[in-house]
Amino acid sequence: MAKSYSKEEIIKITKEENVRYIRLQFTDLFGTIKNVEIPISQLPKALDNKMMFDGSSIEGFVRIEESDMYLYPDLDTFVIFPWIAEKGKVARLICDIFHPGGTPFEGDPRSNLKRMLNEMKQLGFTDFNVGPEPEFFLFKLDESGEPTLELNDQGGYFDLAPTDLGENCRRDIVLELEEMGFEVEASHHEVAPGQHEIDFKYQNALKACDDIQTFKLVVKSIARKHGLHATFMPKPLFGVNGSGMHSNLSLFKNGVNAFYDPSGALELSETARQFIAGILHHAPNFTAITNPTVNSYKRLVPGYEAPCYVAWSARNRSPLIRIPASRGLSTRVEVRSVDPAANPYLAMAVLLAAGLDGIKNQFIPKAPVDRNIYVMSKEERVENGIVDLPSTLAQALENLKTDEVITSALGVHLFEHFIEAKEIEWDMFRTQVHPWEREQYILQY
Repeated sequence: MAKSYSKEEIIKITKEENVRYIRLQFTDLFGTIKNVEIPISQLPKALDNKMMFDGSSIEGFVRIEESDMYLYPDLDTFVIFPWIAEKGKVARLICDIFHPGGTPFEGDPRSNLKRMLNEMKQLGFTDFNVGPEPEFFLFKLDESGEPTLELNDQGGYFDLAPTDLGENCRRDIVLELEEMGFEVEASHHEVAPGQHEIDFKYQNALKACDDIQTFKLVVKSIARKHGLHATFMPKPLFGVNGSGMHSNLSLFKNGVNAFYDPSGALELSETARQFIAGILHHAPNFTAITNPTVNSYKRLVPGYEAPCYVAWSARNRSPLIRIPASRGLSTRVEVRSVDPAANPYLAMAVLLAAGLDGIKNQFIPKAPVDRNIYVMSKEERVENGIVDLPSTLAQALENLKTDEVITSALGVHLFEHFIEAKEIEWDMFRTQVHPWEREQYILQY
């Protein structure tokens, strides 16, 4: 999806391809895709940034007295959905949100990421590249089209059919993605039954986040055609691995990977080490953003390959950060804690801010930890300077409030609305009586 379009080209293509509707898409505070669908007759108006919507109806946007907002389409995000063609095709444009006066809306996650990318460029970097690895589960739908907890396979890591019964669905997802311009690098069954992963090529951060949102939409749409429900919930089942979204990060200067130094230890540059140190320093405080739900913390526990300790390694997969073996242009830092429930625009903004803070202040990371941290005692972890990630959403939110670098990366509007909504979410969970409690106590007491 690397094409660049003009207004005239988009209008021409929609006529040639019999496009009847345009979805003007944007992302709310929580990473949910929203859209205003317009008939093709309104396309010229939309391309002139004159399409208005009610911002007060979107969670975390504005109050009712400030409701008028404008959608500014990013022309380079134009794509025709290949699976919707019964009464004319449907195309989409991803939009930024603007105030009526023509200034970017502070509560728009996509515009906020652009702001952080501009700060990065002021430090001399030209690109922040992201390669995401989103995982998801496939559950069967019932007769009413509602999701069940019945998995459609009992496959494991890299299994093939007939063990992996999700293979056909996964293959159709890949075909649709490729038709939309994705460069899919890998597609396979993950460790847990019913769990899958599809990896696509890294892009600059803004485009990578757009791709993550498009990917989720495609996965859910194609899964339903197979009688399945795809979920990016971090931990839908107890006793098996949860779903992560490992994020491979790198900074570039005019096409040169700033993380690569053939003469450095592990062939990593000082910039890479400072970036790693910044991520490690801020990790307990940005976790509320990269792992934003109550359920996220059911994944971040020992024993299921998800990191719960703040450390790094070149080969060990138990720490928060791993350095994959590839070097040269492919030198990158893999942050393994991020989960697919995260709003990608917010997650990449805080990861970038953390890494840049390490560079600006010349942080030095502790020595890499090449032992399996899961089998270390607490005393051994303390000796090695390894701290824990937050174990609950409540703890993560308290940590977030203390970190000026991370809160500044969100801006006042996004930070305040995020904290308010997530504290309500935690309180609802905290006061709810769960089935486990009744199973444990209703007969005993």
